[in-house]
Amino acid sequence: MPRIVRFEDMLGLLKPSDKMPVLFLGHGNPLYAITDNVFAKNWRKLGDRLPKPQAVLCISAHWETRGTTLVHVGKQPKTIHDFYGFPQAMFDVQYPAPGAPDIAQKTVDLLVNHHGEESMEWGLDHGAWAVLRHLFPEADVPVFQLSIDMSLSLADQYELAKELTQLRHQGVLIVGSGNVVHNLRQVDMQGKTKDWAIEFDVRFAELLAKGDHKALTDMSAWGTLFRQAHPTHEHYSPAIYLAALTNAQDELAFFNDQMDMGSISMRSFISL
Repeated sequence: MPRIVRFEDMLGLLKPSDKMPVLFLGHGNPLYAITDNVFAKNWRKLGDRLPKPQAVLCISAHWETRGTTLVHVGKQPKTIHDFYGFPQAMFDVQYPAPGAPDIAQKTVDLLVNHHGEESMEWGLDHGAWAVLRHLFPEADVPVFQLSIDMSLSLADQYELAKELTQLRHQGVLIVGSGNVVHNLRQVDMQGKTKDWAIEFDVRFAELLAKGDHKALTDMSAWGTLFRQAHPTHEHYSPAIYLAALTNAQDELAFFNDQMDMGSISMRSFISL
């Protein structure tokens, strides 16, 4: 199992190396892209310490496909404003990071046995740019996205993610963006956290810390708790991808481990 360290200690370990860290971020409310709060402060703190990658591969909850895994191979991914009802300031945000066509094409090749295909039709959705603009505010690191094939079971998504492991040794920072608990139907604007949300969040952290990844991918083993935490599980899938990229030799740190609006977990983790 990985060795658990404090987030502050992990920041001290981050330096240029032959192996990039992997990172899962609970992104929460899209407004956190332009909000100065504790979550954004930790994203920026982390960005200040991260070794500068050759490219960032982002796996966002907001790019879902079925029957194939798409990889954006464009030279200049567009900023996608995939939401509604937010202030104009959100629609004004642009994140003009360049793409990484060569590395993206290599990623397609890694997924040849998993229906991986190249795409020019996407860009950077808010699951990606809302956190990346805090990590790399200059938008000077090439970024490309990978879709989540929602026709696959969590166990199959886990096995697909394993194929990406070698990218860690090629200067690629892999970032997952979703939420360990995500139930918008049960949001409480007064902030009263649901007991089931805490239970799911804590159990997820315990299983990841123990390296029990099989249990993380077994939805049936969670019983009704899983459907309470995830009426639909697209926000959970990125955490599974990043769990697959965390191995027993890594050091693991949790941060932003708080519940937000009653039914959304902001828990994030980094593995090195």
